[in-house]
Amino acid sequence: MLGRGPGAGKRVGGPGKTFVLDPADEPTYRTLVPSLLHEALVELFRNRPVLAAELLAEALSVPLPRFTEARIEAADLTDIVPREMRADLLVLLLEERPVLVIIVEVQLQWDPDKPFAWPAYVAGARARYRCPACLLVVTPDAMLASRLAKPIELGPGRGSVVPLVLGPQGVPVVTDLAEAARRPELAVLSALAHGQTEVALDVAVAALAATTGVEDDERKALYADLVLFSVGEAARKALERLVAMQNYEYQSEFGREMVAKGREEGREEGREEGREEGLRPLVHMVERRLGRVMTSAERSSLVELLRKQGPDQVGDAVLDLSPTELATWIGAASEH
Repeated sequence: MLGRGPGAGKRVGGPGKTFVLDPADEPTYRTLVPSLLHEALVELFRNRPVLAAELLAEALSVPLPRFTEARIEAADLTDIVPREMRADLLVLLLEERPVLVIIVEVQLQWDPDKPFAWPAYVAGARARYRCPACLLVVTPDAMLASRLAKPIELGPGRGSVVPLVLGPQGVPVVTDLAEAARRPELAVLSALAHGQTEVALDVAVAALAATTGVEDDERKALYADLVLFSVGEAARKALERLVAMQNYEYQSEFGREMVAKGREEGREEGREEGREEGLRPLVHMVERRLGRVMTSAERSSLVELLRKQGPDQVGDAVLDLSPTELATWIGAASEH
């Protein structure tokens, strides 16, 4: 079943083979390193060139010209625009000749330069292929989608470029196994968009089932890892009940790098918490001596003093100096 938004499809059974992950140390797609998530999303559109056209027509109700071919073209527009202009992806629809250029841009956060660059992308692609061009912006952030959908005014004469923005709510909900198998890239995108909603299990099962039919092993591994990263805790537990494979290990370079990054961030967070915990008794002593709460700058200075002079000398200063002298001593450290 294919629908729009959470709750559009009915629950389906699991495929013969399901993958689950060990939830320890694993980030969801919302906490992925932005560059990796960006490239993974672009890869979905690169692997299925017609996906951009399908989403324009099915999710955004954009009328398209008749075409018989969709292919990826060079996204570097420097042959038309004098400064470096490179879109994420450029999809060309053809009916013997070019009939529409779709510029695909994946956006994970607000970039104030994009409203100035995007009109140049559209104009450059239109000039290169001598046919209409449009801009499809894909974002997993609903609030960002609303902001990006505003027309980009070019100036007097009522000229503007209107980005066609696909946010998570607009991505079709793919829960039908046959539909997912026919369009695995759309199924994976559906899981990324709806993996934290009440249909998470449905879309995850459909997308994982679809990956088993992908012939290229690298793509298959990437798609499975993306789906598993997208789902929340409840969907993971439900998948475990359907499981045919426990403690799934990520197979793609994307998955392995994300696991390593997540664990390193977890270790760094633990170290930071440990430092804070170790500093707490000393901060308490200093604040009692000062008769007030320390500022963030004073806390930073105290850490630097500990690093340079050691805990014994800092402890002696806290006990021996007057409140005024202590504040001056800590403040002097920040000036250096």
